[in-house]
Amino acid sequence: MLHLNYEGIKDRTAWEAIGVTLPDYDWTQMCAATKENPTWVHFGAGNIFRGFIAGLQNSLLNQGLAETGIIAADTFDYEIIDKIYDPFDNMTLMVSLLPDGALKKEVIASIARGYRAGAAYSEDLAALKEIFRSPSLQMVSFTITEKGYALTNIKGEFFPFVEADFQNGPAKCSHAMSLLTALLLERYQAGGAPLACVSMDNCSHNGEKLRASVMTVVEKWLENGLISQDFADWVQKEENVSFPWSMIDKITPRPAAVVEKVLTEAQVADMAPVITSKNTFIAPFVNAEEPQYLVIEDRFPNGRPPLEKAGVYMTDRDTVNNTEKMKVTTCLNPLHTALAVYGCLLGFSTIAEEMKDPQLKALVEKIGYTEGLPVVVDPKILSPEAFLKEVLEKRLPNPFMPDTPQRIATDTSQKVGIRYGETIKSYVARPDLDPADLTYIPLAIAGWLRYLLAVDDEGNAFECSSDPMLATLQSQLQDVKPGKPESLGNSLKPILSNKILFGSDLTALGLEEKIEMMVRKMLAGSGAVRRTLQEYL
Repeated sequence: MLHLNYEGIKDRTAWEAIGVTLPDYDWTQMCAATKENPTWVHFGAGNIFRGFIAGLQNSLLNQGLAETGIIAADTFDYEIIDKIYDPFDNMTLMVSLLPDGALKKEVIASIARGYRAGAAYSEDLAALKEIFRSPSLQMVSFTITEKGYALTNIKGEFFPFVEADFQNGPAKCSHAMSLLTALLLERYQAGGAPLACVSMDNCSHNGEKLRASVMTVVEKWLENGLISQDFADWVQKEENVSFPWSMIDKITPRPAAVVEKVLTEAQVADMAPVITSKNTFIAPFVNAEEPQYLVIEDRFPNGRPPLEKAGVYMTDRDTVNNTEKMKVTTCLNPLHTALAVYGCLLGFSTIAEEMKDPQLKALVEKIGYTEGLPVVVDPKILSPEAFLKEVLEKRLPNPFMPDTPQRIATDTSQKVGIRYGETIKSYVARPDLDPADLTYIPLAIAGWLRYLLAVDDEGNAFECSSDPMLATLQSQLQDVKPGKPESLGNSLKPILSNKILFGSDLTALGLEEKIEMMVRKMLAGSGAVRRTLQEYL
């Protein structure tokens, strides 16, 4: 059997015989160099980090362009470190799922150490403090999801555990943003060498969100007399602590049974996924699509790895913002959300299966090419048309990507304002365009509203994916019954006029009647969702 660890990969011939690419650098030397002069810490030890971001440093190490690795830390699910990092010497078997069914396999060994960044793990926290005191540290990056930066609930009230952090101060805090601020305090007290804090999460203006959360913690600690004004002033200055923006794009679904089977049959030991007590489904391998994009604002006051040599676009803030807008509002995310809600309604289990469906394929093509591209933001470093073509022809139809509509449908209320609302705003801003002329974006919104009823097109109940506004929205639609179009009444008006949801009042823009008609048609008994799609497509 082949074992994924330092001792195991010494048998290069056996690994290469099953098509696995191994590191070209000495793992023990990398770990020693990292311990001596740490340069990069990453918070968020999940799959997007292991399969993509750690792969960037792996590439630099292979090219001889870096000597140190990445130190990983998790602030949420400590079992990832215990069960997936430690037993495998922090190595990951990265499996790229190619559209022709081939598997491209590589051992990523660039993670030097994994730490549990929680109050119960004093030794791990002590090690992180020592790392943050090191002048050699250049960057701290994050993939903790958008929720990881949130200090307040949907009512704008601070979470109780965040309030506790405000009172307890740097010595005893639990939230990721409080912990980061406490570690920045350690750095300041050790001489204040500069540092870049880089959010790599898939959310708009991610660097701004990260900075705002840190500065809120600083403000509260200052109010409570827990830190000095000098430290607050130090963090405030971006020549000391920068918060670059970024855009990331790579689909990394949960571990696929077919990949586990292939690896096990190839005599790779212990590849079974684990489900942690916090319901993280994770394996020693990461399976993902091959296409990947990372665009980062180049503001690193203490230097940085040569990430451009690993395929990262290093650029300015406007270009990052424009690339993110291109992806999130036109070329990928709106298509994903449309497939997600209709996939749940029509009984699909994968996104790739949906791309074989003539109506659903036509829907996302119309959203992208017909309604999106006329107002797309062109970032110049990537062609929107080429990006959209790759999404529609290679990425979404990839039959070997086990991504599900149910996963993509998570938190849709938090997404529709960006994924559809921004294009609607662009139509409002253009004198030659009228948002009331849109058809396919309204059809996607209508599909989401029908989805919220939690009854599929055959009349069977299903469980909607988690969403912070699910209960509120469903209560507003509680009188609407599939099979009874007349039950719709005026239920949609409060939702469609909600500027928080959509970024503008859709009723004022002439879209209410169109969306209402679409939803009404989808309520006309079994098969009505399918018939409505056929009518419009």
